[in-house]
Amino acid sequence: MAERIENYRVRPPKIGATAEDELNQLLQTLHERGILRFANDLAGSQAEVMKVLVDGLNKPGTLNAIQNLSILGMALSRIPPEQFYKVAFAVRDGLSTVAGYQPEEHGKDAPGVSGAYRLLHDDDLWRAITPLLDGLKAFAQGLDREVDKPISAFSGKSSGF
Repeated sequence: MAERIENYRVRPPKIGATAEDELNQLLQTLHERGILRFANDLAGSQAEVMKVLVDGLNKPGTLNAIQNLSILGMALSRIPPEQFYKVAFAVRDGLSTVAGYQPEEHGKDAPGVSGAYRLLHDDDLWRAITPLLDGLKAFAQGLDREVDKPISAFSGKSSGF
């Protein structure tokens, strides 16, 4: 009778490229596209690149842009997505209607005093204008608010400076 082989391991069949083959292919592709040369040059000139970046970020216009984008992000973070969706698509619908306005459809004559008086009694018009008027009031109140440091106003905490 045959003896049992203790340390025999079955080798898996070669199905595709090995990890080493894939890595070599990736390395070759990066070389052919010039990405390796760019990464190597970037690593070699790290001090010069950092100086250019810091000099570019240290300008008042760049700092203002970064702060304004962060403020916009803070404002957007406080708007629930369903509310933002409604407002964004309402703006889109409104702009689409304004862009598609054809003066020929509405006549060339102004409505006059009697036409303006009829508009005052138009319930649909008042239902449409009321949210806009309330929004203008809230906008005006927001403009009257004095803010020293935006992050302090956003978080309610003192910035310590």
